[in-house]
Amino acid sequence: MRVSKLAPAVSYISFLALYFSFYTVASTSSNSLQDDFINCLHQNTNVDFPLDKTFFTPDRNASMFIEVLNSTAQNQRYLTTSMPKPDFIFKPVHESHVQASIICSKKLGMHLRVRSGGHDFEGLSYVSHIETPFIIIDLSKLRQINVDIEDNSVWVQAGATVGELYYRISEKSKIHGCPAGIYPNLGIGGHITGGAYGSLMRKYGLAADNVLDAKIVDANGKLLDRTTMGEDMFWAIRGGAGGSFGIILAWKIKLVPWQQVADKLVEDLFLRVLFAIVGNNENKTVAMTYIGQFLGDKGNLMEVMHKDFPELGLTKEDCLEMSWIESVIHNSGFSRSTPPPPEVLLQAKSPLGEVYFKAKSDFAKEPIPVLGLKGMIKKILEEEAAVMIWTPYDGMMDKIPESEIPFPHRSGTSFMILYYRSWSDTENRPDMQNIHQILSLSRIKWIRELYSYMTPYVSSNPRQAYVNYRDLDLGQNSNNSKTSLKQAQVWGAKCFKDNFNRLVKIKTKSGPENLFRHEQSIPLLC
Repeated sequence: MRVSKLAPAVSYISFLALYFSFYTVASTSSNSLQDDFINCLHQNTNVDFPLDKTFFTPDRNASMFIEVLNSTAQNQRYLTTSMPKPDFIFKPVHESHVQASIICSKKLGMHLRVRSGGHDFEGLSYVSHIETPFIIIDLSKLRQINVDIEDNSVWVQAGATVGELYYRISEKSKIHGCPAGIYPNLGIGGHITGGAYGSLMRKYGLAADNVLDAKIVDANGKLLDRTTMGEDMFWAIRGGAGGSFGIILAWKIKLVPWQQVADKLVEDLFLRVLFAIVGNNENKTVAMTYIGQFLGDKGNLMEVMHKDFPELGLTKEDCLEMSWIESVIHNSGFSRSTPPPPEVLLQAKSPLGEVYFKAKSDFAKEPIPVLGLKGMIKKILEEEAAVMIWTPYDGMMDKIPESEIPFPHRSGTSFMILYYRSWSDTENRPDMQNIHQILSLSRIKWIRELYSYMTPYVSSNPRQAYVNYRDLDLGQNSNNSKTSLKQAQVWGAKCFKDNFNRLVKIKTKSGPENLFRHEQSIPLLC
C-alpha cells in the first residue's frame, strides 16, 4: 500500500531521485598498452570477446567511447570535456573475462576502477583522483537474473539494475519482493556493497542483511563463492563498500513477502519526510511532504496512523492500494498521475534526467528541537533546489546488531538525513563556463554550511555517514599505503564505526597488494 500525505497548508513536492552517478576520466596511454591488455585477455580466457562490443578507447572510436563512458553517469559535474578520461573501457561478457582483467591489470601494472551502475556520488567507480592512467571494467553486460520462488531467493548479476531485479521478481510472483533501494536505475553490484536501504528496511532490514551468497573475483583472479571466500570476506562485502575486496559478479538475495495479514505491524510502516522549497523568490516557503508505504490494508493503516500520527489527519481517501511492483514505480520518480507500465523499470536511466548535484548524509539520535528546526528551515530557504530527506529507522534496523555486517547504523538511530542540492544543465552553456563554475562552488559551499549548522543535532564521536552516499569531504586516502590508514581512519570511523578495524584486517589478509583501491577504499595495515 502507498500513502502520501502533506502537512497542513503546504503543497505536494515532487521527490528528486537520490541515486546518481559521477565520473571523471584520466589521460590516454599508448596504443601498445591497449594492445598488450587485449593480447593478455586472449591468453587468459577461452571465451571470445568481440572488440567492437567490449573494448572502447578514445583513439579508435572516440564518439562510442564517450557514449559508453557517459552511459550510466548522471551528475553533470563530471561530464565536461575538461575531465580526464580513462585509458580505455572493457565490458566483460563472461565471468572469465573479469578474471582475466584482474590477471592482466596486475601483469601490466594498470590501475583499475570497476563499475556496475556508476551511481556512486563521488564517481569513484570510474574516476581516479590519486593515480593515472587507469582503466574501467564496466560490468553492465553481466545482468542475468534467476528467480527461484521455491528456494525463496534470486541470483542477480552485478550489472543488472534494481529496476530489472524488481521486474523479474514480479514476473514470477505477485507476493514476493526484495528489500533493496527505491530507485530503479541503481546498479545492483555496488548498491549492496554499501548496505542498500529501501522502503522495506523497517520490516526486513537492508539488502545486505538479506544476502545469502555471492560470487566475487579476488585479487588473484580467482572466482569465489561464500564457501570458498570464507565468512570474513563474506562479512566484509555486505556493507563494507565497493572497490576494496574484489569484483562482485553476483548476489544471491533472500526474497521476502511484501503483503502481511496482521492487526498492528508498526514495522510494516515506512514513512519518510521531505523538506523542499515551494513558491518563488517573492513568496517561497519550505514544505514538508510525508510519503509512506504500509505492508497491509487501509484498515490496519488507519489504526496505526491515528494512534501514532494523529496530527497528519490521514484518511482512507489519501491512500492508494497497489501491488509491490506498482509501489516501486510510484516511488521511483515517474509520473504519478499517469504511471508507466512495469517495463519502464528495465530502462537504465533515471526518469528525472541529468543534473549537477552535491550531497551529504547524517544520522540523528534525538529529535531536533524547535529552535534547531527554525534555523535549518532558514538555511534551506537560501537555495531554490535544496532538498533534505529524513528516513526513519527503528523496527528491524534496531534488532540487528551493528557488528552483524559492516553497516553499523543500527540501534539508537532515530533517522537518517540526506542533504541534496541540484542545479540545472541549462546553466552550463559554453558562454557561461566561468559563471557556472562560480555557481557550482557557491552551491557546494552552501550545502557544506548546512551540514555544519546541523552538527549539534546529529550523531557525534564519530559523526556518522552513509557510505553509499560517498562524500570526499569526509577525507581521502592517498596513493601512499603507509599514510592511507591514518587518513582513512577519519572517514572510516564515520561510515563503519568500530567495524572499520575488522575491515582493515580482512583487507590486509585478502589483498596485501592493495590492488582494489580508490580514494575511500579500505586501506591496509601499515
